[in-house]
Amino acid sequence: MSLILYSYFRSSAAYRVRIALNLKNIDYQIRPVHLLKNGGEQFNADYLALNPQGRVPVLVEQDQVLTQSSAIIEYLEEIYPVPPLLPTDPIARAYVRSLAQMIACDIHPLNNLRVLNYLKNTFNHDQKQVWYIHWILEGFAALEMRLQKSDYPGLFCFGDVPSMADAFLIPQVYNALRFDCEMESFPLISAIYHNCMQETAFQNAAPENQPDAEP
Repeated sequence: MSLILYSYFRSSAAYRVRIALNLKNIDYQIRPVHLLKNGGEQFNADYLALNPQGRVPVLVEQDQVLTQSSAIIEYLEEIYPVPPLLPTDPIARAYVRSLAQMIACDIHPLNNLRVLNYLKNTFNHDQKQVWYIHWILEGFAALEMRLQKSDYPGLFCFGDVPSMADAFLIPQVYNALRFDCEMESFPLISAIYHNCMQETAFQNAAPENQPDAEP
């Protein structure tokens, strides 16, 4: 039985997991969860029974329910180790994880849909794009410097093979481009994004190629 991924085509977190699944050539089925229609399908009782947080992604394998993109990708790495998304050396593994967490912990949460909605609805903050771009630029400046000083240069975040870090980076760059962020100051990030998007696994995970994609 293939895995079931509850996903929304524009969700960065779900996008990460789709990339990881594709890189590992794992068969999976997508169950779309629309985060905007009818007040958000993630708040339906049936979905909340799967994930009380009311967020995507959720990965179901047989009767096991997994949430949180980082935990899901780490699980996939342990259960489906080939090809690996983390290097074998402990220091290198920590480096790749640190890049992923710079995005997952320090950039993405501030620009999440629920945060943007809270700002708008509670504080009448209607400058969503200004807020979004500020945190992208601040986060990417640090990430670009980290990549410049890396001991593992190459086509991707870690050498010449895609890793867990790339699975986290590409959705964030995709969103930055969608919100018209200035990317000229981040040549390494831009080059890695270009290199990743030449790979079928990344192309097939892109929002526009999902069964629930919308204009």
